Amino acid sequence: MRKKPKVVRLFRLSSALMCVQGSARGQLHSNSDKGDGSVRYILSGEGAGTIFIIDEVTGDIHATKSLDRERKTHYVLHAQALDRNTEEALEPKSEFIIKVQDINDNAPKFPDGPFVATVPEMSEVGTSVLQVTATDADDPTYGNSARIVYSILQGQPYFSVDPKTGIIRTALASMDREAREHYTVVIQAKDMAGQVGGLSGSTTINITLTDINDNPPKFPQKNYQLYVPESAQVGKPVGKIKAGDEDIGINADIKYSIINSEGTNTFNISTDRDTREGVISLKKLLNYERKKTYTLHIEGVNTHVDPRFSYLGSFKDTATLKITVGDVDEAPVFSMDYYIMDVYENAPSGTEVGAVTARDPDSRNSPVRYFLDSKDGEERYFRVEESSGVIRTKQPLDREDMPWHNITVMASEVDNPSLLSHVPVTIQVLDVNDNPPEIATQDEVIVCESSRPGQVIQTVTAMDKDDFANGQRFSFALPSQLPVNPNFTLKDNEDSTASIIAKRRRFNHLSQELYELAIVVWDSGEPSLSGTSTLTLRVCPCQRHGRIRTCQGEAFLSSAGLSTGALIAILLCIIILLAIVVLFITLRRSKKEPLIISEEDIRENVVTYDDEGGGEEDTEAFDIIALRNPAAAEELRFRRDVRPEVRQHCSPPRSCRSPSVELDEVDVQEFIKQRLVDADIDTSVPPYDSLQTYAYEGQGSPAGSISPLESPGTQSEQDYNYLDDWGPQFQKLAELYGEAEADVTT
Repeated sequence: MRKKPKVVRLFRLSSALMCVQGSARGQLHSNSDKGDGSVRYILSGEGAGTIFIIDEVTGDIHATKSLDRERKTHYVLHAQALDRNTEEALEPKSEFIIKVQDINDNAPKFPDGPFVATVPEMSEVGTSVLQVTATDADDPTYGNSARIVYSILQGQPYFSVDPKTGIIRTALASMDREAREHYTVVIQAKDMAGQVGGLSGSTTINITLTDINDNPPKFPQKNYQLYVPESAQVGKPVGKIKAGDEDIGINADIKYSIINSEGTNTFNISTDRDTREGVISLKKLLNYERKKTYTLHIEGVNTHVDPRFSYLGSFKDTATLKITVGDVDEAPVFSMDYYIMDVYENAPSGTEVGAVTARDPDSRNSPVRYFLDSKDGEERYFRVEESSGVIRTKQPLDREDMPWHNITVMASEVDNPSLLSHVPVTIQVLDVNDNPPEIATQDEVIVCESSRPGQVIQTVTAMDKDDFANGQRFSFALPSQLPVNPNFTLKDNEDSTASIIAKRRRFNHLSQELYELAIVVWDSGEPSLSGTSTLTLRVCPCQRHGRIRTCQGEAFLSSAGLSTGALIAILLCIIILLAIVVLFITLRRSKKEPLIISEEDIRENVVTYDDEGGGEEDTEAFDIIALRNPAAAEELRFRRDVRPEVRQHCSPPRSCRSPSVELDEVDVQEFIKQRLVDADIDTSVPPYDSLQTYAYEGQGSPAGSISPLESPGTQSEQDYNYLDDWGPQFQKLAELYGEAEADVTT
């Protein structure tokens, strides 16, 4: 029976022993090994055969390369003892672990460096700025390889660092940004707790002091001077002033103000945000002749004050600005900003309207000349005296045409005409009673036929072009120089209206349709004017009760109950129907094109010549033998395209008759009807449409000819008296024919 194997001895191999390849060794030993070489040792697991090798005879384990704990901290291997001859296992597999022991081979590092930090200026000692942290890859649980201590290499005496936490703090009080703004601090991290032989690493921190308002504004000097011409415009900058401030940002913002009353009344100061300057401008115009100098006390104050530094005093400063006003040659100045004048209408040319006054504001007081601005277009109505400024009329004015006039008077110095000033002048044309009143309406007055005596026909009013003060109260009467009107009278209602009243009973438009009525109107002006207006009165049949005074034509339309839109619609429908009828008749009368056109197709057509021909013997144009001889027509029934060759031999004119008439006294009307029937039932030819005209006077004409040239004139037996019954439209026609009959009879 096999013995239980002994415990395999495992030697802990440290990296210190493995630092040189092959120098590290451990040993495995089995209790079955007698030392005679009959036992063979084998090794398997992580790194077996590559990192670790075993001596098959002695069981010694060697490392072939250096081991790095930071990469792999331990290896798991399996060892077994075999009989060299039989290869049988003398011991079961045993597992063992090789741990790599740490040594201090990694220096501390700052993975996030370099760093940037800020801290307010004038901070107290110990104010935290930033915390830095270094890392060490060595084993923190074994020895002091990963125990780090911080120290400051650069940045003293301004900053310090906590050796354990790496917190950087201020170490000096009253650090002033205005003296020094940027600092560079170098921090070192050392392992082995800072002992000799430890490894170290460093990083850089750039620290900037941020600004606080610890500096008040200050003017570089206490007194300033500024020259401003009196022609400077209101609201425009005339100068600048600036106070210095060592702070930056909002801590350097300054608000400027004028603190004395002399300056605030005339000048204004504002702050330019970009340049932080105080911009001085005018509130009103300067006048050298009135005031030549101004003294301004200007104050500059910080807008953001830190109460922690109130012990430094008020954060403001003052300066004095003396402004000298420069004399400039100025344009004349009118005594008023605008003038309002008046003049009566119809005043003669040269009438004085008013006067304008301007003076030279300069100390030398140059003379002034006046003239009108031609752009107004008022030079045809007014003129101004050049030296005195008196405005006069150039022609009589009409208030009813233009009640107001706006002119512009210009003024310039005689010595310097280029300097101009102007002033608006408004002239009102006052009214005089120069227009007679007249009746307000020019329309016809409708008089109903059924009017009764005393009935008001219409109430009339008057109008007057003059102003209300000159005649808007009117009186009415009939002309006294005319005879008394038997039909109408007038009543003055004493309220600027008058009523036309009928004096007779009933009017008849057939006997007299129009009447004229003259009315005299007086106004109430001074002096009073009168005017006569003639009204036209039209007599019309009115509707029942005379409520609506409309003439008969309009009354008919009103009684029918038809509006204007309905009447227009009816007329449009009638016009459309007439257009359709005309179009239909036109289409019925138009010819159709033949379906077959043949050069040999000869028909009976109407041929028109623009000459008088050769008389009745000219029968070549059209042969009507077929009309006179029905028998011949029957023979040519199926040959309509062949012209019948029938010749007539006549000696004296109008004595030759057609052979057909001699042979057969058949009326041509019957022949025509027969031809029409034949044409309708004939299917041997295409359905031509042709217009055939026959000049036939009938049988047995005693004249023997259709020519009226030699016919004696006979008196017409026609009576035209019936035209009188057709209405007045045919009355003139009946008179003309009646006169013609009378001439023939005579």
